Amino acid sequence: MTENTQQTPASNPELPTQYAPAEVEGKLYERWVERGYFEADATSDKPPFTVVIPPPNVTGSLHLGHAFEHTLIDALTRRKRMQGYETLWQPGMDHAGIATQNVVERELAKEGKSRHDLGREAFIDRVWQWKGESGGQISGQMKRLGDGVAWSRERFTMDEGLSQAVQTIFKKLYDDELIYRAERIINWCPRCLTAISDIEVEYQDDDGELVSIRYGEGEDSIVVATTRAETMLGDTAVAVHPEDDRYKHLVGKEIELPLTGRRIPVVADEHVDPEFGTGAVKVTPAHDPNDFEIGRRHGLPSLAVMDEHAIITAHGPFQGLDRLEARSTIVGALRADGRIVAEKRPYVHSVGHCSRCKTTIEPRLSMQWWVKVGPLAKAAGDAVRDGQVKIHPQEMEKRYFDWVDNLHDWCISRQLWWGHRIPVWYGPDGEIVCVGPDEQPPSGEGWTQETDVLDTWFSSGLWPFSTLGWPEQTESLAKFYPNSVLVTGYDILFFWVARMMMFGLYAMDGTPPFHTIALHGMVRDQFGKKMSKSFGNAVNPLDWMDKYGSDALRFTLARGANPGVDVPIGEDWVQGSRNFANKIWNATRFALMNGATIEGELPDPSQMSATDRWILSKLNKTVAEVDAFYDDFQFSKLSEALFHFAWDEVFDWYVELSKTTFFAGGEQAKVSGRVLGEVLDVMLRLLHPVVPFVTETLWTTLTGRESVVIADWPKDSGFRDAAAEQEIELVQQVVTEVRRFRSDQGLQPGQKVPAELTLTGTALAPHEAAIRQLLRLQPAGDGFHATASLPVAGATVALDLSGTIDVEAERKRLTKDLDAAEKEKSQANAKLGNEAFLAKAPDNVVDKIRTRLAKADADIARITAQLANLPQN
Repeated sequence: MTENTQQTPASNPELPTQYAPAEVEGKLYERWVERGYFEADATSDKPPFTVVIPPPNVTGSLHLGHAFEHTLIDALTRRKRMQGYETLWQPGMDHAGIATQNVVERELAKEGKSRHDLGREAFIDRVWQWKGESGGQISGQMKRLGDGVAWSRERFTMDEGLSQAVQTIFKKLYDDELIYRAERIINWCPRCLTAISDIEVEYQDDDGELVSIRYGEGEDSIVVATTRAETMLGDTAVAVHPEDDRYKHLVGKEIELPLTGRRIPVVADEHVDPEFGTGAVKVTPAHDPNDFEIGRRHGLPSLAVMDEHAIITAHGPFQGLDRLEARSTIVGALRADGRIVAEKRPYVHSVGHCSRCKTTIEPRLSMQWWVKVGPLAKAAGDAVRDGQVKIHPQEMEKRYFDWVDNLHDWCISRQLWWGHRIPVWYGPDGEIVCVGPDEQPPSGEGWTQETDVLDTWFSSGLWPFSTLGWPEQTESLAKFYPNSVLVTGYDILFFWVARMMMFGLYAMDGTPPFHTIALHGMVRDQFGKKMSKSFGNAVNPLDWMDKYGSDALRFTLARGANPGVDVPIGEDWVQGSRNFANKIWNATRFALMNGATIEGELPDPSQMSATDRWILSKLNKTVAEVDAFYDDFQFSKLSEALFHFAWDEVFDWYVELSKTTFFAGGEQAKVSGRVLGEVLDVMLRLLHPVVPFVTETLWTTLTGRESVVIADWPKDSGFRDAAAEQEIELVQQVVTEVRRFRSDQGLQPGQKVPAELTLTGTALAPHEAAIRQLLRLQPAGDGFHATASLPVAGATVALDLSGTIDVEAERKRLTKDLDAAEKEKSQANAKLGNEAFLAKAPDNVVDKIRTRLAKADADIARITAQLANLPQN
């Protein structure tokens, strides 16, 4: 199974006594990059494997979510590279319009300036300066983690090539009448002063107030409830359900709108739920998306009563007030006017906040640019339905269809300066001209360019093909598009993934941007709680990497990664993974010191011991198992399989069972040394994609070859030996059972005990020396007296425990434990036999008592067996 033959192995490999991640990780990564291992050649005849990095924000730093996602992608790409694919992991960063502009504006504020003091061009120059000096620190942190990306291909969503791609697709969509300009309700941030996308809105439960207000007088009055009383200044109707008998006499009439002197109509609309509240709703088309649609259906005017800063602009006593100040003032005025029917406070309800600055979002009627998503979304849905693109896990398909089948048109304009400026010019007579990348914009008096920029998701939606040179037909585009797989969180399935699907199918002649969408969950703390600074449970992954090494963090994250499921993580688990890395190190060091080698051909099975054949059979099963789990994106299961094979089967059993062979020397020791070398070689290559640093150090030391990064991925040779597996399973049964007995008798693990082993006629006979070594069993010498006899696996192990334990003290301890268990059983039986108790007790209480009874029975059986096995006086 050793396919890679880059150079001759070192004759006397040596390793330091301890593994020190901080001393090796940085140097190893620099070497990998310098040697170009992660670069991708578009002219290669190897089959391609392409993954894009979900572009982190230029303002960002590595958090546990990044570390988790990058670990999974890196594992996939490292394995594919070893399998012989021309592997491209495409890196890059997103310009993050709002976040980046906010960062630079805060810097300017420290100087007592605003962006308007600089002007647009100077401000943008200042952002580029910030990007060059401070942006992109996450790239260095990705290197710490071990990300095997093609750094020479790194892209930025505002670089020249990607800007050309943005302008090209905007022009194409515009010409195809899939981009238009219209006045609609959008999410507006009064602090950032821009429209923001749905994904940039965070909803949380806030304490507010619900007030019920009476509109109109007498029989012509109607009560509506609202949490945003200030918007009543912009009401242009009250709506009721057409079948609501309570209000049929009012439909078509006008009633007085309090505080304004205006009269507004009562309209009938099926959108209204007659069972909710009073069955009547106020209609404010300029400040609510549902009201806007009601207004369109009934031809109602839209009255904007707030400016972009959420300051009241409606004429009257409330003009100039902030929306929250106006809310309480208006409620007070309504109360004084006898219009308040009911008040409920605090009234907890879900409120949208800007994810950047946490300001409460204001729905606002605004002239914006939009993408008509209908045909694009249909193509994105069809690509999954017809099997062109697979979503993994498959149960996530329903969520995908629920989204793309019900997409609303997408607001793509943002009132920012940092970003891709919309390539549209307005003429002096109302002309609108969209300009492509190779076209000259109109000039002359009165022509101005649109001041808005595009939503960041617009440019990141082009990522799978714009990073490869599109719209130019480059070698990279031909080689590496479509991507093989997209690895990303289910939380952005609806936003980034759907946009890439729409744009990829549209721009690339119906070819979707990737074959498979592999969705993972969110990283949470060890109790399953969302990580947040406000919760005090947020973790900087760099701290854990400093403390335990990057491999330890990676292995912990991969081990928790079940498809589409959230991942809990705690520091204890990372420490446990560090212990695993140390175990690999120490066991490999021991193996190298005791003859493990990859020199020469693997001996014929006829020359091997059953222990050798057993571990090779297990090894090949593990190779097959790990391959199957990789192909199904089961990172948790493949990590578990590797952990248990390495720790349990190789280190705890094979190495221990083979020690007597190694210590004895001779030809059999050479055979086992070659087998152990083979096992380590394959095992380290299997582990490498998940824990790259420790495996690189150990594998190059073991083999003397250049790097495990470019080694061949192991293949299942098909070797199986069921007889050897059964034989070693018998050995394991004997050792496990006797160890359990020793523990029950209070013996220390290293305490030696005289014993007679009757193994004749069983498959265990060849393993007597190993069994004695593992169980610390001395030969039965003169004066041997069997005080305990254990029949197990067809053999008998007789032990002389006289002089090794205080029998009387042990008997007293066990008798006390037995009395306690019998008392527990008696009490449980009494309760379960009491019909009156059973009739009244809740099911969960009865279940707990039954569980206590079962445990008591098990304890009695165990303690009774221990007492019977004690030496007799």
